[in-house]
Amino acid sequence: MTKQNGFIDPSVAVVALAGVIVIAGLAFGLPQYGVYTKSLNGKAQLMEAEYTRQTAVLEAQAKKDSAQQLADAEVIRAQGVAKANSIIGDSLKGNPAYLQYLWITQGEENTSRTVYMVPSNGGAPVPTFDIQQAPAVKK
Repeated sequence: MTKQNGFIDPSVAVVALAGVIVIAGLAFGLPQYGVYTKSLNGKAQLMEAEYTRQTAVLEAQAKKDSAQQLADAEVIRAQGVAKANSIIGDSLKGNPAYLQYLWITQGEENTSRTVYMVPSNGGAPVPTFDIQQAPAVKK
């Protein structure tokens, strides 16, 4: 460090001045940078919360739509069953002979059943069955 005209060397003065400016800039800039990064973190958390909310809303809407579609399918199935039952019921009205035939032929598969044919007032036999006490269940 050589003195010129009683003053410090200009290059040293420039470096010292630059150092003071850097320190002053850091003293002012670091707190501002901290505020800036916290602001960015807050915005990021807000965006993440919004995305999570939107995802939850879309999942709930999908579940609702799925449940509605399942309910519609169940209604259509029930209407089909009701229509089939109506057709079967209408075809069996006034046709007791067919029901008796079904009852008798089903009995052919069940050999443990006793069927007695009792004449009715219309002349067609009415099948009845033997009422037996159910066997005791072994434990």
